[in-house]
Amino acid sequence: MSKTAKTNAKKSSSAKRKSKTEQLIGLLSRASGVTIEEMMKATGWQCHSVRGCLAGAIKKKGHEISSEVDNDSARHYHIKSKVSA
Repeated sequence: MSKTAKTNAKKSSSAKRKSKTEQLIGLLSRASGVTIEEMMKATGWQCHSVRGCLAGAIKKKGHEISSEVDNDSARHYHIKSKVSA
């Protein structure tokens, strides 16, 4: 494999990968929402890092996040709406 082919292979595989913030947005977009534990498992982050991303990066992208406690006392977060800029 030539050097150019290796470089192109690296670019195409990394282009398909989603950032962890994008992964969280995908999880938050589900109708059922997502728990902190599920977000921690998906990203490999600790609880405070997930909460920081919710409060910082995701809100800066214009998403409004809401949370609800369901019958089994688990808090589910989801994207309520995208705020227009």
